[in-house]
Amino acid sequence: MAELTVQNIAISGLNPTYSAASASGDTFTNDGRVFLHVRNGGGSQITVTIDSQVPCDQGFDHDVTIQVPAAGEKMIGPYTRRFNDDTNKVKVNYSAVTSVTVAAIRLPS
Repeated sequence: MAELTVQNIAISGLNPTYSAASASGDTFTNDGRVFLHVRNGGGSQITVTIDSQVPCDQGFDHDVTIQVPAAGEKMIGPYTRRFNDDTNKVKVNYSAVTSVTVAAIRLPS
């Protein structure tokens, strides 16, 4: 898994840097104010899976899956602690990575 650098939005704006989605998945440090921007430049829809680490408030440990359309993009998150592993990282997997770029972006407090 590749680790994404979390980028901070400032009052003056942010010109985010995007990384190629990793075939083995990506991780990023989460503090509850981070979301993932996924851009799919490919010709087919992809599925992004966010790995749940602990049960939700209903008692189920279920991952979250998001469909990103062909030639489309999605802003996903922010994430609660339910998605943090023991090092406060969120784990993300992709059904395909060709022409897919991602950025982890933190909202200001």
